[in-house]
Amino acid sequence: MVKEKTKERGLSARLEARVAPETLAVVKRAAEIQGRSVSEFVVAAAQEAAQRTIAETAVIRLSIEGQRQFAEAILNPPPPSPRLKKTFQVYRQLSRGAR
Repeated sequence: MVKEKTKERGLSARLEARVAPETLAVVKRAAEIQGRSVSEFVVAAAQEAAQRTIAETAVIRLSIEGQRQFAEAILNPPPPSPRLKKTFQVYRQLSRGAR
């Protein structure tokens, strides 16, 4: 019957973990509080943590001063240094040879 429910919900991937008994007890208690099974609780918690981690890397947070410096660099970039000019020159030569 559990397998039928799993198939009905479109679940097929399996996730396993070994945890200390104390950790399992805390997870069981939290799952009970939320009225979920341990599996449902763990999957929901893992998904929330994964989404939060991904979101944190997608957004750049800057202080007010950092924002000002970033805007200044975009609006008024410094002239290319001699090293950057040389790098552009090498790149152009290499990209012409690749054609």
